[in-house]
Amino acid sequence: MSFLELNGVRKVYGDVEVIKGVSLAAEKGEFVVFVGPSGCGKSTLLRMIAGLEDVNEGTLSIEGRDVTYEEPAKREVSMVFQSYALYPHMSVFENMAFGLRMNKTPESEIRASVSEAARILQIEQLLDRKPRALSGGQRQRVAIGRSIVRKPKLFLFDEPLSNLDAELRTQMRVEIAKLHRNLGATMVYVTHDQIEAMTLADRIVVLRAGLVEQVGTPAELYDKPANMFVAGFIGSPKMNFLQAAVAASDAKSLTLSHPAFVGGKLALETPAAGKVKAGDTVNVGMRPEHLALSPAVPLLSLTLDLEENLGGSTQIYARGGDSDAIVIVAPGRPDLSAGDTITAGIDPRHLYLFDAAGTAL
Repeated sequence: MSFLELNGVRKVYGDVEVIKGVSLAAEKGEFVVFVGPSGCGKSTLLRMIAGLEDVNEGTLSIEGRDVTYEEPAKREVSMVFQSYALYPHMSVFENMAFGLRMNKTPESEIRASVSEAARILQIEQLLDRKPRALSGGQRQRVAIGRSIVRKPKLFLFDEPLSNLDAELRTQMRVEIAKLHRNLGATMVYVTHDQIEAMTLADRIVVLRAGLVEQVGTPAELYDKPANMFVAGFIGSPKMNFLQAAVAASDAKSLTLSHPAFVGGKLALETPAAGKVKAGDTVNVGMRPEHLALSPAVPLLSLTLDLEENLGGSTQIYARGGDSDAIVIVAPGRPDLSAGDTITAGIDPRHLYLFDAAGTAL
């Protein structure tokens, strides 16, 4: 039996179904990340696990115990919110100790727990300060420390880094990863940032419109996306897509037609060949980092729109025929100008094929 189990849980607000029968599980000590666009239901799902939102249908269990209708305080979970929610008139020590004092924990235990959490988070020197004297990253550490002292069975994080600048977000990502490693605790983390998901998760749950699109390790979602939504969401910059027509098909190979292909055609040996026929539409996916300029075997003939110099690499935006912008991440700083004709190639193993509905072939 899994440590955390959700079976067919639904959440309805009036006539609007926000969570549409989600089933998933997390193992003890696992770091699971819910990711998806705004409004997909990831925070609602997290709040249901915490007991802050009622479950309209389905069951939810933690460590084999049904907690579907239990009060939040009895679930032995701790939640870190997007807003730090610190008491401004209390010191860091008192903020971290507040929950323990409410539970009438002996003072000696409170001091030991707060001291240990402060040591883990490297905020021992901040215990006498008030929140207004702290940076954003320090405040988030205090909020996490307030959770650690309660020694919960399950940590829940609701977009905890959203209010931090880019440098602090990177730093806190590393800190949270180290915290998970040191505590060995089960953590469920919500974010809209797929970079956070890829770098932190043991497994990622991709959500869209209240449904689970795919669950897997970061590598599985990157290498074998189940559909175009997952393929486009996981990876930065997002995957390029060309909508091509199937010109010919047999048991082993396809010939695809699109103006962006060199000569207008692409012949490809693929196990997906037997799943489509001439006249069908196939969506071809290509990750920007897998495309190479001026290859020995060119695949795409494109017109350059724009370059973005990122220092060690260049992000190139180009078009072929009536396609949307094709993004290429090229090493260094290619000597190119807007309007130039460029060619790009890719290892056929890095081509992704999806049917007209967007499902992986």
